[in-house]
Amino acid sequence: MAERVWITGIGTANPLGTNYAETASNLLAGRCGIGRVERFPADRLHSKVGGFIAEIPCPPIFDPGRFRQRDRMEQLGLWCAWSALSDAGLLDQHARLRVGLVLGNGGEWLRLWEADWAAGGRRIQQPEQDQRTTAHILREELHLNGPVLTTAAACASANYAFAEAWKWLKWGWVDVCLAGALDLTVTPMGMAAFGNLRALSTKFNNEPARASRPFDVDRDGFVMSEGGALFVLEPESRARKRGAVGRAWIRGFGARSDAFHLVIPSSDAEPMATAMRRALRSAELNPDDIDYVNAHATSTPIGDVGEARAIRMAFGEHASKIAVSSTKGMTGHLICAAAAVETIACLAAFEHQAVPPTINLDQLDPECAGLRHVAHEAYPQRVRRAINNSFGFGGSNTCLVLEKIE
Repeated sequence: MAERVWITGIGTANPLGTNYAETASNLLAGRCGIGRVERFPADRLHSKVGGFIAEIPCPPIFDPGRFRQRDRMEQLGLWCAWSALSDAGLLDQHARLRVGLVLGNGGEWLRLWEADWAAGGRRIQQPEQDQRTTAHILREELHLNGPVLTTAAACASANYAFAEAWKWLKWGWVDVCLAGALDLTVTPMGMAAFGNLRALSTKFNNEPARASRPFDVDRDGFVMSEGGALFVLEPESRARKRGAVGRAWIRGFGARSDAFHLVIPSSDAEPMATAMRRALRSAELNPDDIDYVNAHATSTPIGDVGEARAIRMAFGEHASKIAVSSTKGMTGHLICAAAAVETIACLAAFEHQAVPPTINLDQLDPECAGLRHVAHEAYPQRVRRAINNSFGFGGSNTCLVLEKIE
């Protein structure tokens, strides 16, 4: 099937909101969702700031009391999936369709084992208790009757989920597909692990809103955050036939693995640049066809420089003309769910014809120069095509190309 694949529904819960409109508004307003860690004791942690969801809403189809008894990952997944189907206008139809699910998720049981161990349990030694993945729970609770897959590629998980769902639709394996990612790893163990790797910001523990500062000369690490987003993808013909509203369509995808190190970004920018070139080739576009780059830039000293270099390599002379921003200054780094929430930033740019900003970019690192950074405030401009870069731990470099439906 050569027809376009549309995004027709969005469900999310993240530090900036629990629906698309709220999240998009806060992204374009440059609001920051990062604060001090208060959910658990942080006095022994290197970094004491993070991004948290205030409360995951309960979908109307569930009893609120029982919903609150569920694990938070189940709550997050059910809310995002139900909201996406509702937004797409498919709640009364999805049981009759082949609805697939490709869910980005990583280490989903580690958090359960950590909490159980802290409470004196031994669940980690009884793996037979943990046989149902979050993806299978969503399939059963929402009566999805298509194939189900989990992708675990760290920060690139959601982009891979989009690419897989895109293929399923093009091959005719499903009628519609839910795709995206979830992550709730802002826990004592999660923060201690990344803190010991010296990957997290520690300089701004007393000024949380300033802690994540992509491309800025004063950056010192990323800020862990939680949340997720799921999207309904479907063929253009089906969407048009039922009168669905298309948010955007997936035009192309590119990937390359550098396998440089388990957690340290490679100093060689070529693999990242190659992922972008392959995405453009997949989309049958030239560098000057792209209006906006949502950068992966996490606010780490090495990663941001490498990505800036890669964008210059991939886009050549157009690199100084294309709008570039990283929205992690507002959302923090959602790890597996990063690309999912950052897709919302691209859709917001299409809807409002404005590029969301990189906040806290007070003094540009000279090594990140040569790009048209959008700092502090959203910049009104024509945005027809955007790319979403996501470069995961272990060298999983991905690039998704999105286009506004006109």
